[in-house]
Amino acid sequence: MSGTSEARRGGGRDRDTAGRARNARPRDGLGRPLPYGADGVERQPEGVVRGPEETVAEAQTLLEAGKPFHAHEVFEDAWKSGPEDERALWRGLAQLAVGLTHAARGNAMGGARLLRRGAGAVGEWASGTGRERPYGMDLAELTAWARELAGVVEQEDKAISAEAWAPRLCGRAD
Repeated sequence: MSGTSEARRGGGRDRDTAGRARNARPRDGLGRPLPYGADGVERQPEGVVRGPEETVAEAQTLLEAGKPFHAHEVFEDAWKSGPEDERALWRGLAQLAVGLTHAARGNAMGGARLLRRGAGAVGEWASGTGRERPYGMDLAELTAWARELAGVVEQEDKAISAEAWAPRLCGRAD
Protein backbone atom coordinates (compact mmCIF):
# COMPACT_ATOMS: atom_id res chain seq x y z
CA MET A 1 0.00 0.00 0.00
CA SER A 2 1.42 3.41 -0.92
CA GLY A 3 2.04 6.12 1.68
CA THR A 4 -0.66 8.28 0.10
CA SER A 5 -3.20 5.46 0.27
CA GLU A 6 -2.34 4.82 3.92
CA ALA A 7 -2.74 8.50 4.70
CA ARG A 8 -6.18 8.52 3.12
CA ARG A 9 -7.24 5.59 5.24
CA GLY A 10 -5.79 7.06 8.42
CA GLY A 11 -3.19 4.28 8.72
CA GLY A 12 -0.17 6.48 8.16
CA ARG A 13 1.00 9.87 7.11
CA ASP A 14 2.36 11.22 3.88
CA ARG A 15 6.13 11.64 4.32
CA ASP A 16 8.84 13.27 2.28
CA THR A 17 12.19 11.59 1.62
CA ALA A 18 13.56 12.95 4.93
CA GLY A 19 10.62 11.46 6.86
CA ARG A 20 8.87 14.81 7.53
CA ALA A 21 5.09 14.74 7.49
CA ARG A 22 3.51 16.06 4.29
CA ASN A 23 -0.07 16.35 3.20
CA ALA A 24 -0.46 15.11 -0.35
CA ARG A 25 -4.08 16.24 -0.64
CA PRO A 26 -4.60 18.66 -3.49
CA ARG A 27 -5.37 22.27 -2.52
CA ASP A 28 -7.25 25.11 -4.14
CA GLY A 29 -5.74 28.54 -4.79
CA LEU A 30 -6.49 29.63 -1.22
CA GLY A 31 -4.85 26.55 0.29
CA ARG A 32 -8.08 24.74 1.19
CA PRO A 33 -7.81 20.96 0.97
CA LEU A 34 -9.70 19.28 -1.85
CA PRO A 35 -10.72 15.62 -2.04
CA TYR A 36 -7.99 13.17 -3.05
CA GLY A 37 -7.92 12.83 -6.81
CA ALA A 38 -9.30 16.34 -7.44
CA ASP A 39 -7.40 18.77 -9.61
CA GLY A 40 -5.74 21.30 -7.36
CA VAL A 41 -3.32 24.15 -7.65
CA GLU A 42 0.33 23.17 -7.77
CA ARG A 43 1.80 23.41 -4.28
CA GLN A 44 4.74 25.62 -3.44
CA PRO A 45 7.78 23.53 -2.63
CA GLU A 46 8.67 23.89 1.04
CA GLY A 47 12.05 24.68 2.51
CA VAL A 48 13.39 26.51 -0.53
CA VAL A 49 16.20 28.92 0.25
CA ARG A 50 15.87 32.03 -1.92
CA GLY A 51 17.55 35.38 -1.86
CA PRO A 52 15.44 38.23 -0.46
CA GLU A 53 14.79 39.81 -3.86
CA GLU A 54 13.72 36.43 -5.28
CA THR A 55 11.43 35.91 -2.27
CA VAL A 56 9.76 39.30 -2.82
CA ALA A 57 9.35 38.72 -6.58
CA GLU A 58 7.92 35.21 -6.20
CA ALA A 59 5.54 36.26 -3.40
CA GLN A 60 4.37 39.24 -5.50
CA THR A 61 3.61 36.97 -8.46
CA LEU A 62 1.59 34.63 -6.24
CA LEU A 63 -0.29 37.50 -4.58
CA GLU A 64 -1.22 38.99 -7.96
CA ALA A 65 -2.46 35.55 -9.06
CA GLY A 66 -4.84 35.42 -6.07
CA LYS A 67 -2.74 32.83 -4.21
CA PRO A 68 -1.90 34.44 -0.87
CA PHE A 69 -1.68 31.05 0.86
CA HIS A 70 1.15 30.11 -1.49
CA ALA A 71 2.82 33.51 -1.00
CA HIS A 72 2.71 32.82 2.74
CA GLU A 73 4.73 29.64 2.16
CA VAL A 74 7.38 31.63 0.26
CA PHE A 75 7.61 34.16 3.11
CA GLU A 76 7.74 31.31 5.62
CA ASP A 77 10.76 29.84 3.84
CA ALA A 78 12.52 33.23 4.13
CA TRP A 79 11.53 33.49 7.80
CA LYS A 80 12.95 30.07 8.59
CA SER A 81 16.12 30.28 6.48
CA GLY A 82 16.98 33.98 6.54
CA PRO A 83 19.26 35.92 8.85
CA GLU A 84 18.12 36.10 12.47
CA ASP A 85 17.77 39.90 12.36
CA GLU A 86 15.24 39.66 9.48
CA ARG A 87 13.08 36.82 10.74
CA ALA A 88 10.51 39.13 12.34
CA LEU A 89 10.11 40.93 8.99
CA TRP A 90 9.48 37.73 7.02
CA ARG A 91 7.19 36.34 9.74
CA GLY A 92 5.15 39.57 9.64
CA LEU A 93 4.89 39.34 5.86
CA ALA A 94 3.77 35.70 6.17
CA GLN A 95 1.08 36.84 8.65
CA LEU A 96 -0.14 39.45 6.14
CA ALA A 97 -0.43 36.78 3.43
CA VAL A 98 -2.31 34.44 5.80
CA GLY A 99 -4.57 37.33 6.82
CA LEU A 100 -5.41 37.93 3.16
CA THR A 101 -6.01 34.18 2.77
CA HIS A 102 -8.50 34.14 5.66
CA ALA A 103 -10.24 37.27 4.38
CA ALA A 104 -10.59 35.69 0.92
CA ARG A 105 -12.01 32.52 2.51
CA GLY A 106 -14.67 34.62 4.28
CA ASN A 107 -13.14 34.42 7.78
CA ALA A 108 -13.45 38.12 8.59
CA MET A 109 -12.42 37.93 12.25
CA GLY A 110 -9.35 35.74 11.63
CA GLY A 111 -8.38 37.71 8.54
CA ALA A 112 -8.60 41.08 10.29
CA ARG A 113 -6.69 39.80 13.31
CA LEU A 114 -3.82 38.41 11.23
CA LEU A 115 -3.69 41.47 8.98
CA ARG A 116 -3.35 43.73 12.02
CA ARG A 117 -0.83 41.43 13.70
CA GLY A 118 1.28 41.29 10.52
CA ALA A 119 1.04 45.06 10.03
CA GLY A 120 2.19 45.59 13.62
CA ALA A 121 5.10 43.17 13.20
CA VAL A 122 6.24 44.71 9.91
CA GLY A 123 5.89 48.25 11.27
CA GLU A 124 7.72 47.37 14.47
CA TRP A 125 10.54 45.73 12.53
CA ALA A 126 10.88 48.81 10.28
CA SER A 127 10.96 51.22 13.21
CA GLY A 128 13.41 49.04 15.14
CA THR A 129 15.84 48.77 12.25
CA GLY A 130 15.27 52.12 10.55
CA ARG A 131 14.73 50.24 7.28
CA GLU A 132 11.49 51.40 5.69
CA ARG A 133 12.21 49.91 2.23
CA PRO A 134 14.12 46.64 2.61
CA TYR A 135 14.60 44.90 -0.73
CA GLY A 136 12.47 47.60 -2.36
CA MET A 137 9.38 46.84 -0.26
CA ASP A 138 7.40 49.86 0.91
CA LEU A 139 6.63 48.78 4.48
CA ALA A 140 4.68 51.93 5.36
CA GLU A 141 2.36 51.43 2.38
CA LEU A 142 2.08 47.73 3.12
CA THR A 143 1.04 48.31 6.75
CA ALA A 144 -1.50 50.93 5.63
CA TRP A 145 -2.92 48.43 3.09
CA ALA A 146 -3.23 45.73 5.77
CA ARG A 147 -5.00 48.01 8.24
CA GLU A 148 -7.38 49.26 5.55
CA LEU A 149 -8.22 45.71 4.46
CA ALA A 150 -8.74 44.62 8.09
CA GLY A 151 -11.35 47.35 8.47
CA VAL A 152 -13.05 46.42 5.19
CA VAL A 153 -13.35 42.72 6.00
CA GLU A 154 -14.70 43.44 9.49
CA GLN A 155 -17.26 45.89 8.14
CA GLU A 156 -18.39 43.81 5.17
CA ASP A 157 -18.08 40.40 6.92
CA LYS A 158 -17.88 38.49 3.63
CA ALA A 159 -15.17 36.99 1.47
CA ILE A 160 -13.08 39.43 -0.52
CA SER A 161 -11.20 38.83 -3.76
CA ALA A 162 -7.58 37.95 -2.97
CA GLU A 163 -6.59 38.98 -6.47
CA ALA A 164 -8.34 42.36 -6.30
CA TRP A 165 -6.88 43.09 -2.85
CA ALA A 166 -3.36 41.83 -3.59
CA PRO A 167 -0.85 44.29 -2.13
CA ARG A 168 2.03 45.82 -4.05
CA LEU A 169 5.01 44.81 -1.93
CA CYS A 170 7.26 47.39 -3.56
CA GLY A 171 4.70 50.19 -3.62
CA ARG A 172 2.30 51.39 -6.22
CA ALA A 173 3.24 51.14 -9.87
CA ASP A 174 3.52 54.58 -11.44
